[in-house]
Amino acid sequence: MTRPASAALAEQVLPLIRTRAELYRWRASNAHGSQMHEAVDILEASMASTDPKDVYAVTTKAIASAMKVIARADDSSGIIGDACRRLLALHPATARAAHAPAAALVKWMVTFQFDGDVDYFNLDPVAYAPALGEIGLARYRKELSAVETKLGPRPSEDARWSNPHSHEWFVLGWNEQRLAVLDRDIDAIIRTHARDRRVAAWLQDTAEAFEEIGEIDLAIDWARQAADFDDGHQAKRAADYLADLLAAHRPAELLPERLEAFRRWPTSSTAAQLHGVAADAWPEYASEVNARLAPLPRDAVLFTLLTLKDLPRAWQLAHELQLADTDAWSRLAMAYEKVDALAVLPVLEQLARGDLVEANAKGYRAAAVRLDRMRAIATGTGHAGEVDELIAELRQANRHRPRLQQEFDRVGLPPLRVQ
Repeated sequence: MTRPASAALAEQVLPLIRTRAELYRWRASNAHGSQMHEAVDILEASMASTDPKDVYAVTTKAIASAMKVIARADDSSGIIGDACRRLLALHPATARAAHAPAAALVKWMVTFQFDGDVDYFNLDPVAYAPALGEIGLARYRKELSAVETKLGPRPSEDARWSNPHSHEWFVLGWNEQRLAVLDRDIDAIIRTHARDRRVAAWLQDTAEAFEEIGEIDLAIDWARQAADFDDGHQAKRAADYLADLLAAHRPAELLPERLEAFRRWPTSSTAAQLHGVAADAWPEYASEVNARLAPLPRDAVLFTLLTLKDLPRAWQLAHELQLADTDAWSRLAMAYEKVDALAVLPVLEQLARGDLVEANAKGYRAAAVRLDRMRAIATGTGHAGEVDELIAELRQANRHRPRLQQEFDRVGLPPLRVQ
């Protein structure tokens, strides 16, 4: 007797999701997460050839099992979480294709969000709207209203996270935001996303909602408000988002915006962004950028090295500005070795000594690699003996650090001399 297609699909998918294994170990969790992604791959592929009702049913079961799995797993790598998000992104599409009964779908959505095994995944009513239809959406709004009524008065923004029903209020707030987007209600989007306008990220959230519904002028206006909010990291992120909007919709305004961002946040990154949009006009801004980066040796060197690709000038700046940043020196030395390998020996020595200031295996490994590189560079030159003397000195000075000696041995450095 032929098995139903739904049973065959379930037998393919669900064993890859479900497990009785202990997942508190990182490696076991990652391995199972990879299996879960295979399950989602199967479900996604089945959309084209399997009865939509079967795909919907199995996807719904897979989500239930996945939530139980992640609730007891060490998902510090995020592999299981990503698989869960893929399942949740697939679910509304399967519900629509299967013409899932709206009442049952609404019940599932409400239960998942308010009474689920975990509380750190959101459902998007915008994505579910085609499956719910007008009647289902009305029922969904009614269910949300009923939940809110049971909770009592809405807490203030400051008190929301200390409220005993903080999760429920978060879910209700999220749904209010998404339903405002679904309704394309400008006033509701501002009210639910910008809230009291005291956080730059909330202003950017408002801009993103307007972009989603195609209100580009409003999106740009709110992104600019977010970018102008202060000089903090959220405002900087909003400035980058504003630049993306301008690049897509008002390219003539992009260069002035990138110049303003650089002046507010002078770094190698903002300088690179300005350089990228300035194109042939770059010479007009070069002197100002160099002057503003001069007090910031790391940024000045990395911008010159990585963006301008002027290796000789980057090397010169590193010495003139007394660069002290280990990462920047490492990148610069690696590049400059191709020009003048012997010139990087003093840099590698200083970096190796810096690696050994603190007693830790990571530093020992880094120092060993640098010293090994120094030996390779110095081979056949008058500096070979100097490098071996340096290694002997460091071996002797750190003779009571057995892990250091092991790391030096591992890369084949000369052994510790017997005194």
